[in-house]
Amino acid sequence: MVRVSVPATSANLGPGFDSLGLALSLRDELEAEVTGSGLVVEVTGEGAGVVALDESHLVVRAMRAAFEEMSVAPPGLRLVCRNVIPHARGLGSSSAAIVGGLVLARALVSEGEHWSDDAVLGLAARLEGHPDNVAPALLGGFTISGMDDDGSAYAVRSAVDPGIRAEAFVPPDPVSTELARGLLPSTVPHADAAADAGRAALLVAALAGRSDQLWRATRDYLHQDYRRAAMPASLRLVDELRADGIAAVVSGSGPTVLALVEDGVDLADRCPEAWAHHRLAADSEGARVHPGDTLTPR
Repeated sequence: MVRVSVPATSANLGPGFDSLGLALSLRDELEAEVTGSGLVVEVTGEGAGVVALDESHLVVRAMRAAFEEMSVAPPGLRLVCRNVIPHARGLGSSSAAIVGGLVLARALVSEGEHWSDDAVLGLAARLEGHPDNVAPALLGGFTISGMDDDGSAYAVRSAVDPGIRAEAFVPPDPVSTELARGLLPSTVPHADAAADAGRAALLVAALAGRSDQLWRATRDYLHQDYRRAAMPASLRLVDELRADGIAAVVSGSGPTVLALVEDGVDLADRCPEAWAHHRLAADSEGARVHPGDTLTPR
C-alpha cells in the first residue's frame, strides 16, 4: 500500500507562458495497491460522481504509462483519490493526477527507485503536453521549464522568498484548457514578445526576494487579454486588483485568479460572491510518498 500527495500548481504567473510554474499548499492525496486482478477506483472530494472510475481515469492512465516504461504489468490495482484541487480552474488538477499516478506507480515497483525524476518529468510532460504544471507538481517550489529541440523536457527550480504568499480566487464555473488555448493567436507582435520576456525574467528575481517588483513582473502581454471572452469576470478581477497595485494574474489557463502578496496581506474581502478564496503558501516539496500510510481503514 502506497500513498502519495501532490500539490496544486499555478502556471504562467502572468508573463511566463508555458514556462513558469509554482507549487501551492493545496494537495490531492492518492492511495494505491497491487491486487490479484481487476481495477477498483474510488474518488472523494473534487470530481466525485463526475470523473470516470475505469481505465480512462487520468491517474490510472498515468500509472499504466509508468508501468509500461518500467516494463511491468501488475495483475490488478486498487486506487483511492481524495481530491481537493478544483477541476478545470487553472490550478493544475490534471497535472497533479498525472504526476501522482506516475509517482504512485514508481513507488509500487521495487525497481522503481531506479526510475529518475528526469524520466518521470519527461513522461509527465508528454502526457500533459507541456511541462509548466507537471514540473512544480513533481519537484515543488517555483520552476522554470520547457522543451528542448529534441522534444525532451527540462525543469530548473528557482528560489521563492518565504515571505511571499498566494491568494487564489476560484470562480464557481470551469473553463476548459482547450477552449482557453483556442482563443490564442498563432502569432504575436515582436514588441509584445520582447516585453513579456523581460517581465518573466524580472519575475524570477521578484519571487526570489524582490517582492517590491511583483506587480511590474506579473504584467502579461501574450495570453490573458486574448482569453477575456472566455472568462470576463476573472479578467475584470485581475484588472481591479492590479489597479490597486496588487500582483494579480490568471492562474494557468484560468479562470482562477491568483494574487502574489507579502505575508500578512489578506484579500478575502476582494473575493467575489459565490467564489472560493484560498490563502496559500508556495509548496517546496512537490510530489511526496508516504509509505504504509493509508487514506482509508483496511
